[in-house]
Amino acid sequence: MLKIQDVLILAAGRGNRMRPLTDQMPKAMAPFKGDTLIGNTLKNFKESEYRVHVTVGYKGGMLANYLLTHNVITSIHNTSGRDNAWWIFNTLLKNHNAPLLILTCDNVTDLDLHFIESEYLRLGQPTCMLVPVNPIVGIEGDYISDTDGVVDLLDRNTKTDKYCSGIQVLNPYKINELIEPCENFYDVWLQLIQKSELKTSSIYPKSWFSIDSLDQLQFHENQP
Repeated sequence: MLKIQDVLILAAGRGNRMRPLTDQMPKAMAPFKGDTLIGNTLKNFKESEYRVHVTVGYKGGMLANYLLTHNVITSIHNTSGRDNAWWIFNTLLKNHNAPLLILTCDNVTDLDLHFIESEYLRLGQPTCMLVPVNPIVGIEGDYISDTDGVVDLLDRNTKTDKYCSGIQVLNPYKINELIEPCENFYDVWLQLIQKSELKTSSIYPKSWFSIDSLDQLQFHENQP
């Protein structure tokens, strides 16, 4: 059975909605449940064989120094001043011809790696697979419309039962072969939709939330 061996955590954003906290530190280092946002994600891979890669940007030196205290980190990619998909076309990861699990540093989730891998296999190891969640009030993002798992539309106004979570699996090498370089994931997805190369898994079965404000951070800090 396919084993996804690499994960990339997107942690380059500034986190404007979490100011003034993020005036002092990158969003990924926001204190959370005795650790940090990204530290809680890294715990999922502490005892695993995954190779963990991270993008840094805003206050990248501070975050890179923090990451180096975690023995699970394989590589750090500086994407300062670039959008969230720039790394696909402009770092060594563009040559990665294998599935790469993408996570965001602000996702709070019970990570079900078996489900993600099984769905990726079921869909035929696509160029890119989005992992949707049920829509959650208060979290902004795109709804997913699909036909038998092939994504037709991503839109904030066309409501469906599938909502972009920020979790996805993609093959950077295949993306570079298929589409024109761009910097934003939405543009990547639009080009893949035109080629019927963007797929969606079944709805993620575990708890999920995205932290985008200080209120959300405090609320989830106090949850068991």
